[in-house]
Amino acid sequence: MYHYTESGLSNIWLVNGYAEHDTPYGDGASIENVDGLHAAIGDMIVSATGPLSGEQIKFLRHELGCSQKRIGALLDVDSQTVARWEKDQTAISGPADRLIRSYYKQKISGNVDVANVLEHLADADAADRVDRHHLQNSDLGWREADREAA
Repeated sequence: MYHYTESGLSNIWLVNGYAEHDTPYGDGASIENVDGLHAAIGDMIVSATGPLSGEQIKFLRHELGCSQKRIGALLDVDSQTVARWEKDQTAISGPADRLIRSYYKQKISGNVDVANVLEHLADADAADRVDRHHLQNSDLGWREADREAA
C-alpha cells in the first residue's frame, strides 16, 4: 500500500491505482486519476461524522481553490481563525464545520445555488456597511427608501 501524504492528510493509504518508481531524488509514485482520487477523499471527509480536523479543513479549502481569507469571509471569521483551525490550535465551531462541508458539496457537485448564496453573503458583508437606513411608508407599506431620495 502507498501512504499518500501528498494529499496533506496523514491517514490516506492507497490500495491500488499507483505505480512506485525510483527517481534521482529517491522513491517516487505516479497516481492514476488524481482528480478522481481527490474527489473521493473530499466526499469521504464531508460525509464522515465528527468534527473536521485541521488537515481536513486545509484539504477541502485547497480543493475549493480558496485562500484562508476567502474561507474566513464565507464563514464570517478572520483568516487567522482559519489558520488556527488548520493547525489544530483551535477547534472549529459546529456551524462553521457544517458550512464548510455544505459549501464543498455544493461547489463540487456543480449546484451553484447554495454556493452562490454563501458567496453573495460574504461579499455583501465585505462591502461598505450602511450606517443609516431610511424607510418610507407608501400605499404598498413600509420599505427601504432610495438612498438618493432620502
